[in-house]
Amino acid sequence: MISSDTTSRTAPGCSWAGRAPLRLLAAGAVIALTTGCGPTMPSTAPAPPVTGPAADGEPTEADVNAWLDGLVPAALETSGIAGATVSVVHDGEILTSRGYGNADTGVGYEYEETAAGDIVTTPVDPDLDLFRAGSVTELLTATAVMQLVEAGELDLDTDVAEYVDFTLNTSFDEPVTLRHLLTHTAGYEEVIADLVLPYGTEPDLRAAVADAPPEQVYEPGTVPAHSDYGYALAGYVVERAVGVSYEEYVDENVLAPLGMNSSTTRQPLPDDPSLSLSNGYATDDGRPQDFEIVAGAPAGSLSTTATDMARFMLAHLDAGGDDGPSVLSRETLDLMHAPALDEDALGGLAEGPRMTLGFFEEDRNGHRIIGHGGDTSFFHVHMQIYPEDDTGIFIGLNSSGHERTSTLQLREAVMFGFADRYFPEQEQEEPPPDGGEVSEGPERRAHAVEGSYITSRSMHSTFMKSLDVFQETRVAVRPDLTLLVSPGPETGRPIAYEEIDPWVWREVEGQRLLTARVEDGHVEALGHGSAFSLLPVEPERSAATALPVLVPSIGVLILVVLSWPIGALTRWRLSLPGRDRPGRLARVLTRITVGATLVACAGWVLAVMAIMDLREVSPLMLRAVQVAQAVGVIGVVPAAVVVFDDVRRRAGWLRCAGGVLVLAALAGCAWFAVSFNLLVPDISY
Repeated sequence: MISSDTTSRTAPGCSWAGRAPLRLLAAGAVIALTTGCGPTMPSTAPAPPVTGPAADGEPTEADVNAWLDGLVPAALETSGIAGATVSVVHDGEILTSRGYGNADTGVGYEYEETAAGDIVTTPVDPDLDLFRAGSVTELLTATAVMQLVEAGELDLDTDVAEYVDFTLNTSFDEPVTLRHLLTHTAGYEEVIADLVLPYGTEPDLRAAVADAPPEQVYEPGTVPAHSDYGYALAGYVVERAVGVSYEEYVDENVLAPLGMNSSTTRQPLPDDPSLSLSNGYATDDGRPQDFEIVAGAPAGSLSTTATDMARFMLAHLDAGGDDGPSVLSRETLDLMHAPALDEDALGGLAEGPRMTLGFFEEDRNGHRIIGHGGDTSFFHVHMQIYPEDDTGIFIGLNSSGHERTSTLQLREAVMFGFADRYFPEQEQEEPPPDGGEVSEGPERRAHAVEGSYITSRSMHSTFMKSLDVFQETRVAVRPDLTLLVSPGPETGRPIAYEEIDPWVWREVEGQRLLTARVEDGHVEALGHGSAFSLLPVEPERSAATALPVLVPSIGVLILVVLSWPIGALTRWRLSLPGRDRPGRLARVLTRITVGATLVACAGWVLAVMAIMDLREVSPLMLRAVQVAQAVGVIGVVPAAVVVFDDVRRRAGWLRCAGGVLVLAALAGCAWFAVSFNLLVPDISY
């Protein structure tokens, strides 16, 4: 029997934004190393159905509530998500705030049973229950930056180095500016280490941005690459400009003026009985997860309610005008909501969705939409506002669900369904036929973008680059000149695109765009989202090259190790003589090399699995694995000596062939280690 209890509770929260996909990459690496194939495609069960357009085309409280009530509860039940919270604003008012499912399922941990033995659950309250917002926190950070820009304390295009008290890690002459940070184009690679701190740890924002910063791998302003570090740095600039902590400034100057009284960026939550944090779950039948401390708070520390996010949306829609609560002037809001980089910086990528100063462009059905999503390990949220339609919608989920795409399907069902119901697409004229020259026709352009790509949000300078081979995107040209992108951006399933303009493709029977930046006929990047792009993979470092080298090499070495005891036992049972003493040293060193290489492979897999699970890996362990890898690389020399000696002494074709296979396998592993940074001195991640 299930009963409910609406009393307040203390509950742990979530872990860090967007890391579930990284765990899947690690799993894919293990699968590839052990079976010779990449990770399997996720389940692509269709999203929950949505109803058609509203009768009058206008969102009303009654219609929105009826639509949500018909969609969300069933979706939660089928996807294994414990609870959801939704709010909608329209025409200057909060149209609705809804809670679905449970903030506390009452299962998965020791609890006090009622006298009747009932499980006590707590339904989601959209006014009170806090959900971790992940990267949606960046909108608060951007708002804080724009407040200080409006006040003349900061400048969007001044070198950030002038605002901080440490030496910024840069690799290019072009300075890093706040415009770059807010648009995710500062050029920094992804980092994982110390993103989440153990509960009870006091976060230190300066340490998060100044100690062991990531490498700058792209020229500022040129490559959209979502960067948690970039927003943490922007938040630190706010701290330096105002002389108080980021959390204090945002809570007092962004949240409080808007009446977002339940929300906070402080970690852990303040000791306030009025604050009620929803539990976070992997699935609705799992145990509640621990609250984790985000080291770079400006990129992911917000805890908020659906009703508070409705107030935030109203502020950005300037619903209050001169009389209502606001944190930015109309002029600053317009600046913040406009695309912040043009074709001079982005090239052809500017033909697709672009970053504003904080928001993602997410247009649909011909309506302009700006928004932002956020993911922790267990919470998943999304917010969209329609600036020209004075409308906004927010959804938060407190579980990841049964499938890796469960929350994506549900969020798309709500966000896309809302747009299609209240702001349906108007009939548009077909695009004019291609007018380019034959040399620049559709066929040439399609084949120009064909190939393998890696996401710009990746790790380039450290040993984590080895994950590239397990997360490639393949673009293939079909006979009708449509592009098949596998896996499709943001979906995990293949997506087909058709060209609608030169170097611009649109999803077949969909609205996602794919754009290309081309220089001298060479495709430099593909754009698929405001803060994300795909970069061509060098053929020699592609999965098509690397995996056919690495996997058989490891397989040969495993067989070699297994053959040692079998060979020794066979010689003993049959009283066969052993090998001649000449060349013995080289053979012993080769055996040590084979063993060290396999130990290194196992060590890398274990280290990467731990890192993807946000567990700290001992530097001593990483150095030990590197030493084993180095022994494997150096050991190619004695392996070559063994082959040379066997051929010289005519030891027999079988023995010579075996030596060649061992040499080739060791060389293959050595090539992979050098090509994918397994031996670089920097063991940060």
